[in-house]
Amino acid sequence: MRPKHLPATVRQRRLGAELRRLRQQAELTTAQAGVLDGSSQPRISSIESGRYAVGADRVRALARSYSCTDEAYIEALTEMTGGRTRGWWDEYRTLMPPGALDLAELEHHTTSMRTSAMGHLPGLLQTREYARAVISDVVPSFAPHEVEHRVSFRIKRQVAVYGENPKPLTTVLHEVALHMGFGGPEVTRGQLKHLLEMSELEHVTILVVPFGAGTFPSAGTGIYYMAGTVQALDTVQLDTDHGLTFLDAQPQLARYRIILDHIERCSLKPSGSRDLIRRVAAAL
Repeated sequence: MRPKHLPATVRQRRLGAELRRLRQQAELTTAQAGVLDGSSQPRISSIESGRYAVGADRVRALARSYSCTDEAYIEALTEMTGGRTRGWWDEYRTLMPPGALDLAELEHHTTSMRTSAMGHLPGLLQTREYARAVISDVVPSFAPHEVEHRVSFRIKRQVAVYGENPKPLTTVLHEVALHMGFGGPEVTRGQLKHLLEMSELEHVTILVVPFGAGTFPSAGTGIYYMAGTVQALDTVQLDTDHGLTFLDAQPQLARYRIILDHIERCSLKPSGSRDLIRRVAAAL
């Protein structure tokens, strides 16, 4: 059992939720599952809430008890077992909200990423100066030292794209994001230059939806889709005024895959997107 002062991370809660889903599909109560597992109803409840660090062998045993035969899915669940993952984000544990730490941990484990951004560029592609301008505009405003903590955290998250094990990233931007001008012309020019440099990386695809493309689903909402080891363990993250929201129900995941596919079809190809970014930068 982990120390009580450390709440379960979104990844630990997800493992518990998947085991709960398997149990419910098998039409078993937590008491019945406890008998099959040789434990108890409270232990099963603790596992399903993410409060108990379950091991790989127990996950396999529970999956067998629940008549799950999808071996790839079971093995993906075993990769999520044990205690919380310790990473660079732990140094921010008292400085950042839990949702931000959850996001960094998810990025550490994801196999690929898809994002759509409307009003400003996604954090994984922001320069330090651009990130500072975006974060400084948050309402209610942060104190100067809080802004710097968040800027530092956002830049360190980019290890998911620049690190030793970079993850494939596809980002769809609306042209409006290129014109917003966070931080003024100089910061924007530097940001667009950085965007062009990133678009040349083999594992990074940047697509721009031009003004002439018209309307499309979720035009007012940014979407961040992180792929799991198997599709059933994917996660969607949405930015809201009250913080980060994580979605993982299968109908939700399917819906956002369709939305992202549609947005990408509305966008220019990578070469055309680079040409548009260059034109916007040249006009500053």
